[in-house]
Amino acid sequence: MANKIVEYFKESKVELKKVTWPTKKETTKHTALVIGISLVLAAFLGLLDYIFSFGFEYLINR
Repeated sequence: MANKIVEYFKESKVELKKVTWPTKKETTKHTALVIGISLVLAAFLGLLDYIFSFGFEYLINR
């Protein structure tokens, strides 16, 4: 069993050397994109929430 664990870590190390890691610039760009999309989506959902709340309140108080 210990031999299989050692073999697993050796193979994992070999596979990790094959990975092409993103550059700092790419990582920053993608992070900014995710944050931007999240903010736009949050604003959109907040607007929908406000519209539906206003609409339901209007229907209830009518």
